[in-house]
Formats: sequence, C-alpha cells, structure tokens
Amino acid sequence: QVQLVESGGGSVQNGGSLRLSCAASGSILRFNAMGWYRQAPGKQRELVVVISRGGSTNYADSVKGRFTISRDNAKNTVYLQMNSLKPEDTAVYYCGASFTRALVIGASDYWGQGTQVTVSS
Repeated sequence: QVQLVESGGGSVQNGGSLRLSCAASGSILRFNAMGWYRQAPGKQRELVVVISRGGSTNYADSVKGRFTISRDNAKNTVYLQMNSLKPEDTAVYYCGASFTRALVIGASDYWGQGTQVTVSS
C-alpha cells in the first residue's frame, strides 16, 4: 500500500517562498518517478516537476528557475522549494509517484491528498 502525505502549503504574498514536503510510506527508491502536479480552480491538473529514480528532472517551463525539487532518501520524503511565487501559482499541489513511468505521473498512479498554495498580489 502506497501512501503519500503532503504538507507545507499555505498563503504567501507575491514574491514569497514556500517549501512543500511529500512523505511516502516506505522507501521512495521503489518508485521510478516522483513529483508534483497542481490544479487551479477550473483548470486541469498540470505537471510542475517530476524527478526520476536516477535524478533526471522534468520541470514545467512556467516554474523553471523558481521551483526546485529535491529528495531525502533516508526520510522517504520529496520536497518542492518554491521561490518568487506568483498569484498564478495558486493551486492545490499534489504529490505523485509511479512505479512504471519515467518523468511523468499518470492518473492511475499514486497520489497524495493535496495541499493548498495561495499567492496573493
């Protein structure tokens, strides 16, 4: 059974920073890929960043240079450091994990419950 628990969301002002955490039940090295997606009201869920077991990353163009994914294998946790936040980053952020995919997470893979990030102007 795979469980992913996100934390670290909240409300910040334009230009602020937040760090999201995703704690997995068991070793994250089991997964071929882990990452973050987000869904804003009225929009489809979209990729933010995914990291493969080998360390390759796939960032959305909209967050390149502002967001950084990292992981602590000993803590079974993946992080998303978000800097220079903008109002358009406002969304529910979901952590996902896949045993089979490389640099994307599919709808049929494993997901956390989501954490709200709100950026005010």
